[in-house]
Amino acid sequence: MIKEEHAMNDAQDLFPTRLERKLGMFERIDPVVYSEGARRRDGPLNEAQLCEYEQKGFLSFEDYFDKEEMDAFIQELSDYEEDEDLKLSEGTVLEPGRQEIRSIFGIHEISERFSRLTRDPRLLAMVQQLLGSDVYIHQSRINYKPGFKGKGFNWHSDFETWHSEDGMPRMRSLSCSIILTENGEFNGPLMLVPGSHNFFIPCVGRTPEDNYKASLKSQDIGVPDNASLRKLMLEGDIEAPKGGPGSLVLFECNTMHGSNMNMSCWPRSNLFFVYNSVENGLLNPFCGNRPRPEFLANRSDWSPLTPVS
Repeated sequence: MIKEEHAMNDAQDLFPTRLERKLGMFERIDPVVYSEGARRRDGPLNEAQLCEYEQKGFLSFEDYFDKEEMDAFIQELSDYEEDEDLKLSEGTVLEPGRQEIRSIFGIHEISERFSRLTRDPRLLAMVQQLLGSDVYIHQSRINYKPGFKGKGFNWHSDFETWHSEDGMPRMRSLSCSIILTENGEFNGPLMLVPGSHNFFIPCVGRTPEDNYKASLKSQDIGVPDNASLRKLMLEGDIEAPKGGPGSLVLFECNTMHGSNMNMSCWPRSNLFFVYNSVENGLLNPFCGNRPRPEFLANRSDWSPLTPVS
């Protein structure tokens, strides 16, 4: 039941989830690449890359940014790891039972260097081409995985969470993941299920109030069922793009992804920028709860990003 003190969402819910009973997965109803006709060709991605994104739900680019270009970001990242005040911030998530940082949210608001990177034309032009509109930052974060200790992230669709808990109405957003430290076979790289973006999996279980406080450490709500995951994996397999600092992965908001714990001695850190179309602004959360904090879901500034050099 929707809590009476929270505003009800009057919009039709096209992606019902967080239900008391299981509902089978269903096919995607939204485009994957939103640019059409001449606008589809107006951008840095060629037709083969656009088709690959449509089919798989992601694109990967090894060494997209120069390693030297990433050095300043990596140094800033190292400074944050030692910042005790930052560890006390609500937007910083620590590993369960430890003092190591798991995630820092709102990184583009903390750092001017990272803010400028969100508007780098090498990123922005691709994002605008895929989403077919101007865009803004819905969320930004750095995910850490220290050697031997870094926990994994369960399989999930970002859109399932953003729709249910943030009120994102349609599948018109994407994530840019920039590798800051080497992502290899053994240190818990990002894993994606090709083709999974073409299906929406409703999840079982009502959303507790302030669910984010627990889910950012270990996600138990909004996790797809094993039978649906098995079907997607048998049809699409699993891929784990790897690379050194500056490598890039673009993945569609509904692409199923996750990662294992880091059992190696090599730490792993990735930067994430979530871009949303200005035509896909947030509504009230479809789960009926109050909106999550600004550092998780930007509701205050949907101004179109403009490129900077």
